Amino acid sequence: MHTVSGGEVAGILVAVFWAILVSFLAVALVRLAQTLRATTKLVAEVTDQAVPLLADASSAVRSAQTQIDRVDAIASDVQEVTSNASALSTTVASTFGGPLVKVAAFGYGVRRALGGRRDDVPAKEPRRTVIVGRTVPSARRSKRNNRGKKD
Repeated sequence: MHTVSGGEVAGILVAVFWAILVSFLAVALVRLAQTLRATTKLVAEVTDQAVPLLADASSAVRSAQTQIDRVDAIASDVQEVTSNASALSTTVASTFGGPLVKVAAFGYGVRRALGGRRDDVPAKEPRRTVIVGRTVPSARRSKRNNRGKKD
């Protein structure tokens, strides 16, 4: 029989150790390869879904920009109309305002002048001033109560 020397035992131990180490490394590499395949598949799926989403987002942004341009044009038109209306209002007020006030005042004066000359209409009683804290004598109170009543 052949006896195994210490160097041969050490060589066998080293070979077994290397075989175990290579097995662990092979398992780790297989799992790493599976992880890389899954990651590649996930990236491909994300890319497949992201490209249409980005295209939709891009078209939405373009549409929003078009709408903003339209709103900007409308706002500038409204501002122009507002300034034109303000100018027209100022023009009308300055053109017709003074003469209309004068005509109205003249008409009021004519009515007042004609209203005071009628003989069939009795003159109005002068208005009385009310002083807070003073009482009205009873004779005047009864007159005041009958004022609104018609015979």
